[in-house]
Amino acid sequence: MSGPAPIAVTIGEPAGVGPEIAAKAWERLGARLPFFVIGDPAHLSGLGVRPVPIARPADAAHAALTGLPVLNHPFPAPATPGRPEPANAAAVIEAIARGVELVTRGEAAALTTLPIHKKALKDGAGFRFPGHTEYLAHLAGVDRVVMMLACPELRVVPTTIHIPLAEVPAALTAELLRDTIRITEASLRRDFGVESPRIAVAGLNPHAGEGGAMGREEIELIAPVIAALRAEGLGLTGPHSADTMFHAAARAGYDAAVAMYHDQALIPIKTIDFAGGVNVTLGLPFIRTSPDHGTAFDIAGTGRADPTSFIAALQMAREMAEARRAA
Repeated sequence: MSGPAPIAVTIGEPAGVGPEIAAKAWERLGARLPFFVIGDPAHLSGLGVRPVPIARPADAAHAALTGLPVLNHPFPAPATPGRPEPANAAAVIEAIARGVELVTRGEAAALTTLPIHKKALKDGAGFRFPGHTEYLAHLAGVDRVVMMLACPELRVVPTTIHIPLAEVPAALTAELLRDTIRITEASLRRDFGVESPRIAVAGLNPHAGEGGAMGREEIELIAPVIAALRAEGLGLTGPHSADTMFHAAARAGYDAAVAMYHDQALIPIKTIDFAGGVNVTLGLPFIRTSPDHGTAFDIAGTGRADPTSFIAALQMAREMAEARRAA
C-alpha cells in the first residue's frame, strides 16, 4: 500500500495508559490513518488487539490492516500498570530519540508522543530535562520552542509555562514574548495553512492592566512588542483582557491566542474541549503532537483510558504534515 509516510508514535511510559490508548486508537482508526508504535511488543499484548511487528516504517500501512503496527524497541523489564519500572527508563528515552531520527529522515511524516513520567526517567536514567518538549528541542538542536494547545475551536499558546504564578512577571521578557509570537505566526502559516495569521495577545493583569491601575506590564512590555511586530507586518491585536478573549464571538476574530502564563491559556481550552485537546510543539524542524494528558497511573490497566486526545493528536499531526507538503 502506497501513500504518505506514517506517523511515528513513541510508547512513553509503558506502565501508564499509553499502550492502552494506542491499542484503542488502532481499533477506531485501523488503516485509515496509519501510525506505528516504537516500543516493546510485549507491552502492547493483552490489550484486545494484535501487535503486528514491522521491520521499517514503510510497512506500517499494510500492517495496520490486521493489527497495531509495532517497530520493535526492546525494553529490559515488563510493564506493570501503575508502577513504573526504573530499569525501563533508558529505553523510554531511547525510543524518543529513535522517533526523532525517523521523522528527521523522512521515514515518518510526524512524531506523536505518548506520555512520559519525568520522575521515573530521572530516578531510573538520570533524565536531566524538565520534560518531553525540552528533550525534543535538545535532539533537534533548537534553542527555543513554543507549546500550543489546540482543538477545533481554539489554538492557544502560553508564553511562560510550568512556573509558579509569582515568577511569571520576572520571566515574561520582551524577547520571550517576541519569540513566542514569531514562532506561533510562522507555524500558523507552515503547519496550519493560514495565509494571513491573526493573533490575539492577552494582557498579564486583570482587564489588561486597566490603563496602569492594575499593573504596568501591558504598557511597558506587551504593547510595545505588539506594536513593533505589527510594524513588521504581523497581524496582531491586543493586549486584550483575558476574561473576554475566549467566548465564541471573540474566538472568531483570531487564528490563535497568545497568553501570558500557563493557566490563562489552559483553562479556556480545557473548558471548551477537555478530552480532545492536543499539545503541539512549535519551532521544531519536524511535527510533534501529543495528547493533552499524563500517564494516568491511577487508571492504567483498568480499561478506562480515553483515547480521544491521542486520536486528535494523530489527526492533527496528519493535517499538519499535509499542510507542510502543500507549502
